[in-house]
Amino acid sequence: MSEIPGDLKFQKTHEWVRIEDDGKARIGISDHAQELLGDLVYVELPKVGDRIEAGSSCAVVESVKAASDVYAPISGEVLGVNEALADKPETINEDAFGDGWLLLVKIDNAGEFDALLSADEYAELAENDEH
Repeated sequence: MSEIPGDLKFQKTHEWVRIEDDGKARIGISDHAQELLGDLVYVELPKVGDRIEAGSSCAVVESVKAASDVYAPISGEVLGVNEALADKPETINEDAFGDGWLLLVKIDNAGEFDALLSADEYAELAENDEH
């Protein structure tokens, strides 16, 4: 498994969140998740202005193996989506923690972020995850 950036927080369902310098939250799926899914062929993202709720489905990623819901790790308003994924969903496979991000969100409740798993806690969970 690739190195997990220490500035990320994770959900047990393999989504990550990074708080940007401007206080917005960038959301994506982990490198471990994209490895389990295989080659991604399609990504369905919410619209800018949509509201997402922590624990609810906010996007769908589809691979050659299966379609999987992406669950919002935090609640808030969608401020932006990674439009490049429409033409190149495989960007998630290539750079899950960087250019393969999914959403940019205005956070409703910072406590939700604090309650997520640290990079170390997530690494342990992913290591023990059954393939």
